[in-house]
Amino acid sequence: MEMPKEGRAIDDVIADLADKRTGDARWQDGRTFGMVYDGGPSVHEVAERAAVMYLHENALNVMAFPSLRSIQSEVVDWTAGLLHGPDTAAGFLTSGGTESIQCAVLAARERGRAERGIRSGEIVVAESAHAAFHKSAHMYDMPIHAAPVSDDWTADVDAMADLVNENTVLVVGSAPQYPQGVVDDIPAIAALAATVDANCHVDACMGGFVLPFVEMLGREVPVWDFRVDGVHSMSADIHKLGYAPKGVSVVLHRTKELRKYQTFLFDQWLGGFYGSPNLQGTRSGLPMACAWAVMQHLGVDGYVELTRTVLDNADRMRAGIAEIDGVRVLGDGQYHLVAMASDPDAAVPVDVFALGDALAKRGWHHDRQGPPDTLHSTVSNTNTGQIDHYLTDLAECVAEVGGSTTDDRSTSYSTVD
Repeated sequence: MEMPKEGRAIDDVIADLADKRTGDARWQDGRTFGMVYDGGPSVHEVAERAAVMYLHENALNVMAFPSLRSIQSEVVDWTAGLLHGPDTAAGFLTSGGTESIQCAVLAARERGRAERGIRSGEIVVAESAHAAFHKSAHMYDMPIHAAPVSDDWTADVDAMADLVNENTVLVVGSAPQYPQGVVDDIPAIAALAATVDANCHVDACMGGFVLPFVEMLGREVPVWDFRVDGVHSMSADIHKLGYAPKGVSVVLHRTKELRKYQTFLFDQWLGGFYGSPNLQGTRSGLPMACAWAVMQHLGVDGYVELTRTVLDNADRMRAGIAEIDGVRVLGDGQYHLVAMASDPDAAVPVDVFALGDALAKRGWHHDRQGPPDTLHSTVSNTNTGQIDHYLTDLAECVAEVGGSTTDDRSTSYSTVD
């Protein structure tokens, strides 16, 4: 297609955009388990009003926009407080979990070079760790080693220990990991990293704005954040269950000294001094302002109540799946992530990918993942009022699919084209 030579009327342009959206996932109806997280009408309003105010602002140079410096500092501080960061904690806002992870990996590589003289720093993860660690390893030309998970789907720390060596600069734990929603043994992983003076990063992109409020509700959570000695950095996504619009995340370091390793400084350019705190140059002020506004609007109490609803939705979903012959939930997930797989002990095990296709015809969107083949759900406030409808459709679709299978074995966390 070619760009039109002549401009078009605003109403025509907007009408075309509306038409393009007709095939998109119906997150507004509560039928999408992931991708978009809905905090409710008032959250929409405060985010949309903040977005209009900061539609054009650029955080490339916060001397020009000092409000963005203030916004970033305050959001980072609030998040550090939620994650029990010490007074020395420091960080930056990023465009999302992948960039936060990339910044943490970069910081670990640079610290390894500066303090330990390691030119080819290596990463140790579990197979359940987010794919962004592998992307980062590819970008930075770093060897990465993945250990298997234990029977309960948490990282097998003993297997990780076999992969750690004198060149290891980063050891990773997840709170929780995405595929099955379980929290790794962060104290053991941090202790393992300490044996070679490597950084320990906790990926809390999925849990950073859930687990603090789960604890406030009195539900048991394994220790997982900066309360663990030896955790150097953490990532937490505000645009997931922080309910801010895409894309905004936080990368935190225990100290400013550790944070400096992710920054890039260059003063030999004809354009002047160039300082880049993360991977972007120009950074939109819009998602930063939206995150600030949503966090201010909800406050701790608002997040606690949203989390209460999320846990109720997820608990009811897990219990309902357990009542349906042919499918089961993988792992002992206690929070907001649900991985549904075929039950091999059922009279008629169900092909969950065929099941996902049947559910999609009824408007329900899941991510396919594997191995093993599973339908993944990130349950949130978005799904409130829809869980009973979902379980009814799920039971009917299981019966409809029966023992049939699909030839399409592709998985779909993210796509290229």
